[in-house]
Amino acid sequence: MSVSLSTPISSLMTNKRRVSALKSLGLITVGDALTYYPFRVTEPVALRALHEARAGQPMAFAAQVRQVRVVPMSARRGFRLEVSVDDADFARTRNVNGTIARLVFFSGKRQYIDWLSARMHSGADVVVAGEPTEFNGQLQFTHPEVLTVDPDSHEDTESDAARPGDAAQSRGGAATKRIYDADSEEEALRRVCRPRPVYHATSRISSEHIHEAILGFLDLLRDSGTGTDGDAENEEMRTGVVGVDAASTDVSRHTDAAGLAGSTDAITATVTAADASGTSPDIAALRQAVPDIVPESIRDVHALMHRAQAFLAIHDPQSTKEFHQAIATLRYEEALVSQTAVLQSRQHARQTQAHACADDALRDMFIASLPFELTGGQREVIDDIAADMAQSYPMQRLLQGEVGSGKTVVAVAAMLQAVGAGYQAVLVAPTQVLAEQHYQTISAMVNGDSMQVAVTLLTGGMRLAARRKALAQAASGEPGIIIATHAAFSSTFQAPNLALVVIDEQHRFGVEQRESLRARGELTPHLLVMTATPIPRTAAMTWFGDLDISWLTELPGGRKPIRTVVVPEADARTMAAMFAHIRKRLDAGERAYVVCPRIDMDEDADGAGDAGEDGFEAFDDGSDDERAQAAAGRQPGRRGRGASQASGSGSDSSEPMAEPKPPLHAVAEIAQRLQSLPQFEGVAFATLTGSDDDATKAQVMADFSSGKTPVLVATTVIEVGVDVPQASCIVIFDADRYGLSQLHQLRGRVGRGGTDSWAFLVSRAEPDSIAAQRLEVIHHSLDGAEIAQADLELRGAGDVLGDTQSGVKSGLKLLRVVKDVTIIAKARTDADALLDADPDLSHAVQLAGAVLDFTRGGESQIVSS
Repeated sequence: MSVSLSTPISSLMTNKRRVSALKSLGLITVGDALTYYPFRVTEPVALRALHEARAGQPMAFAAQVRQVRVVPMSARRGFRLEVSVDDADFARTRNVNGTIARLVFFSGKRQYIDWLSARMHSGADVVVAGEPTEFNGQLQFTHPEVLTVDPDSHEDTESDAARPGDAAQSRGGAATKRIYDADSEEEALRRVCRPRPVYHATSRISSEHIHEAILGFLDLLRDSGTGTDGDAENEEMRTGVVGVDAASTDVSRHTDAAGLAGSTDAITATVTAADASGTSPDIAALRQAVPDIVPESIRDVHALMHRAQAFLAIHDPQSTKEFHQAIATLRYEEALVSQTAVLQSRQHARQTQAHACADDALRDMFIASLPFELTGGQREVIDDIAADMAQSYPMQRLLQGEVGSGKTVVAVAAMLQAVGAGYQAVLVAPTQVLAEQHYQTISAMVNGDSMQVAVTLLTGGMRLAARRKALAQAASGEPGIIIATHAAFSSTFQAPNLALVVIDEQHRFGVEQRESLRARGELTPHLLVMTATPIPRTAAMTWFGDLDISWLTELPGGRKPIRTVVVPEADARTMAAMFAHIRKRLDAGERAYVVCPRIDMDEDADGAGDAGEDGFEAFDDGSDDERAQAAAGRQPGRRGRGASQASGSGSDSSEPMAEPKPPLHAVAEIAQRLQSLPQFEGVAFATLTGSDDDATKAQVMADFSSGKTPVLVATTVIEVGVDVPQASCIVIFDADRYGLSQLHQLRGRVGRGGTDSWAFLVSRAEPDSIAAQRLEVIHHSLDGAEIAQADLELRGAGDVLGDTQSGVKSGLKLLRVVKDVTIIAKARTDADALLDADPDLSHAVQLAGAVLDFTRGGESQIVSS
């Protein structure tokens, strides 16, 4: 059958469990599988005779099986397979004496042990790769990789004659030739010595089986490229991709075994040298089935591999050098696709029509009425926005500002420019608490002696009559400002004269939600996206490249720096001093936040608790892949294809399970504990979580602001927009489990009234651990850009920018926003030149298709498109 990148995996594999396991990794088509890249590659394995073995150093050798013994384990259920091997013939080629070693396999499944013992029967020729140890004075390899070798590689494979011991009776009684992993010893040695890619695996499928499947798909693509289907039955038995689930996959197609026969030195040289010429028949055939995305002219300038060659070098590398060259090629490909998409989006936006808002009289009247002077940064951004909104095409601008830098004033000025021109403006806030706060603040700002502007509040928690009134006001088209929550995305919301959409805290909204507002009228409204989440400039230019970007870095006068203290939870003396300090601030008429990641103790101990609106970002500094493999009974290290590869199905792994982290603190638990402390005797507490109804949230915030309940124990629902000037202290429990940018956001809830302020980061992280090092970053820095840079390097763009925004989990898999700045810059220059010469990419069809795939749908959508 003809196979392409879009061919479903389910049509190629009859092992439904394997198909299901691959699907759980997001691998639906052959193209998905080829772009499921390994996260590392192993170093080549040294070729040594048993006499040359060094404990703890991986090695490979050829040997002959002398004895096979299956031993039931009495101490626990299961079996042990002991295989004695002799490398006398192989040792002679290395001018050393032969030695006997023992191969040991453990499993709770007798079928697996029987399968292994049948493959490694007495007299069988094998090639072994593993790490030697010594047990009872004898050299031993535990669960090594084993490839069986055809004892007579010159025998006609179609011959009906089979040597004794090499035939097995089928159900019908006919003799079937034994299937071997390799046709020759040289081929088998080459395979086990070469570097091997390692993939993120799960308890359902191992890295080795992922590798096996991908190699099979490459085989099928190569055959499609040559126009030959091959022997279907032989392909089924050999690769296990179609039909049975074979134990190994032939990957000798990329090397010339004949030229290496009998020479172990030549084998060693081959597995340690790069062969990236790209001239082999395999690659030529694969190119027919895997077209390149990067235009040839650009590929030649940057000395990049063809896409087909890169896939081959990543999934079946001849050397580590070749592997890294391929990774670099596909990183550039992703950069070119993303930057082309960003620039195309900007071009398309300039071709649409928007309301030109050139009347700035009302805006200037507002600025003149302010009881304080604008900062230089605020004035500059307001002028930039005014120039954008005066154009007949829609403004697309990202405004990033530190917590408390005055973004709201800038947004009001922009909205008043739209209102002054006779149009409507809507500001969308992520929570009802923040929307109501904006409504009160903005209403007071724009309604005074000098001006009167209609301000309408629209939230999902409003009473039906009030909601209908707000919807009617918006539908009238009369000039004014509308403050809304997610209710603005409802089909019942209509604003016929909408000229400006302001999105507050952009990472709380999906791309489709924002676009639903911009696509409702005949003209496209201007867009102002605001965020206090610090984003490094390199990341902003990458992910928000189709927006003009403004930064507010200058804080208004009166703001004092927040003192940040990391408090080990196990340090009772420091904890008590912290609570005593907070009590002093409360007695002085100030307020204190206490933040917990979960609502109550009944939740899953590993969960984030208050999901959705509260948006807790749990940080995990361990290896998901290693924990998953440990849970599945596998060592997370290297094992290749061959007789031992299925040991994950039932082997007893000595790899310990990762120690579980302690459960996260909960709001209900901490509120109860704090109220029982003598430091808080007589102090009223309140709690606030995302699961509270809107009326409760409003009442709790009112009581906290007034001082009726001066301590508020909450989830991260307070992260954005909550403005209580009297709040001077914030305690964040489980601080080591948050992202740095989120900690910076939470810290910004205090010190907004000009008083001294403190942020206490309570942590259970071990000293000198990665989590403790992360907290030191925020302990020593108040610079949001510096913190964001560290956060991006530690966690990745998906966590910092929001997965629904960045698309890094599905759209980009190799490109690193921070480290690959140079690659991104080159790709942006190339994309700009390409689009200048060919705006529709009619001469770069494959690139055009890749750009369309990248920008289509929610997960792989560009942030600002």
